[in-house]
Amino acid sequence: MNTLINKKVAFQDLGTQDYQPTWDYQEELLKKNLETKISNREHPENQKMTDNHLLFVEHPHVYTLGKSGHEENLLANQDKLKEINATYVKVNRGGDITYHGFGQIVGYPILDLENFYTDIHRYMRDLEEVIIRTIAEYGLKGERSQGETGVWLDVGKPYARKICAMGVKASRWVTIHGFALNVNTDMKYFEYIIPCGITDKQVTSLKRELEKDVDIEEVKSKIKKHFTDVFDCELIGN
Repeated sequence: MNTLINKKVAFQDLGTQDYQPTWDYQEELLKKNLETKISNREHPENQKMTDNHLLFVEHPHVYTLGKSGHEENLLANQDKLKEINATYVKVNRGGDITYHGFGQIVGYPILDLENFYTDIHRYMRDLEEVIIRTIAEYGLKGERSQGETGVWLDVGKPYARKICAMGVKASRWVTIHGFALNVNTDMKYFEYIIPCGITDKQVTSLKRELEKDVDIEEVKSKIKKHFTDVFDCELIGN
């Protein structure tokens, strides 16, 4: 357990970046924290604080499959992926298949939960809460769906739909991966997968719900505000 608590979170907007280098960067930040934790355990007389990060990024078209996912939920073969200019990556987060692309805000919190609380279930609910509060500012009632992570609209109705997907991994209480909020996303790319392996629900975006383009920078600033409030932290950086 940390004796030094750090509630500061370094924020970076990486702009548009391919999936793999962003994943590699997350793994680097994770490794640094794990090394600090090992050092703290081996040298309790010389404790150092671990770091927290929040990354925003927009990925070019990519489908990612979580470690518990099923490849048959990718409906496009290699030729189709090439035709739609998309890539496919197997990742080490939880969850099944999802899509990342332009017009989507992907958020990767690399948090040492020992700086906050050691409860992965609570962490997932808090991530959902950040998005629920964000889309409420646009007049949308985000909800949780029992047994299904992410943020949904009209849960329990025939037209229930997901607006934000989530999948994380934690090592020694340090998190990587995160959430993907559809803002002005091209929804046709979801036609090539069974999103999150769920066959009886749809996906949506802020643009589709509001029937207009949404200022993505404005949405980012709202997410940052609600992240700060929900996690009771201080964001530093750009």
